[in-house]
Amino acid sequence: MCEIPASPLDCLVVEFAQGDPLRQRLLEVLGRLPEPVIEDFTSDVRFTITKMNHSRGDKLKLIMALPSADGIGSRCVVLKERLATCEHQFGLYVIAHELAHAYLRNGPWNEITDIEEAADALAAHWGFPRSIL
Repeated sequence: MCEIPASPLDCLVVEFAQGDPLRQRLLEVLGRLPEPVIEDFTSDVRFTITKMNHSRGDKLKLIMALPSADGIGSRCVVLKERLATCEHQFGLYVIAHELAHAYLRNGPWNEITDIEEAADALAAHWGFPRSIL
């Protein structure tokens, strides 16, 4: 758990070094999310955001929280390092899309039942529309 943060967002980016460009993009997205979304993330100990540290040929190892007694599992968002260097708006969209999945708990949004379309729609609602490259 994050102790004595300067802001609620600090607790959400503890896995990222201060000078990490991905941290900056992540903070840019988080800073534009509605307060209830940030409260949802910061109040759930199962919610984490981490960077995928994986090289070709290596086996990927990711530790996530076990499901709680109510059956709800981890809400871990894993971001690839290349999101720090890809086209700026696209990187922000992907980060927002993944955060939308976590917020929706991989479920529907309003009348949209397809989970990918729901995450896209919510990310767009937050101001991060899917851009066509």
